[in-house]
Amino acid sequence: MSNDAGHEIADALGTLLKRDTRAQLYQRLTDNVGEAVDETTYPVLSGLARTGPRSAADLAGEIGLDRSGVTRRATRLEEVGLLRREPDPHDRRATLLALTETGQRAVETTRQRLAAHIEASLASWSPDEVQTFARQLHRFVTTGPFAES
Repeated sequence: MSNDAGHEIADALGTLLKRDTRAQLYQRLTDNVGEAVDETTYPVLSGLARTGPRSAADLAGEIGLDRSGVTRRATRLEEVGLLRREPDPHDRRATLLALTETGQRAVETTRQRLAAHIEASLASWSPDEVQTFARQLHRFVTTGPFAES
């Protein structure tokens, strides 16, 4: 692989990881999903869907926010019935954040929208190109610089 390919991939990742890029995508995914579901609360919902019940501190590390930011967003989501706080079975002093059934449905809606958005953006690609891209992207994420150690 040439050094140019590494730079090209790094530039593309830079665009994907920009806060503005993520906020615009989250806004499209959450439009009219429900009260309190927006580009700021989406990471909390999505993070809990990926990880299951977590403390605010643990979730903060997972989604790239500080604990107080997660707590504020979680309070908004709890007020409208999308998540609940429950006792941590391993630590009586701690509380876990968990999605309610309504919260799970909201996440399912946003994930369906994301899949449709991705599929629409790949509509001009051949089926082989799409499959190759999906397979290689999965490989890159699981074995590349973002792989969990």
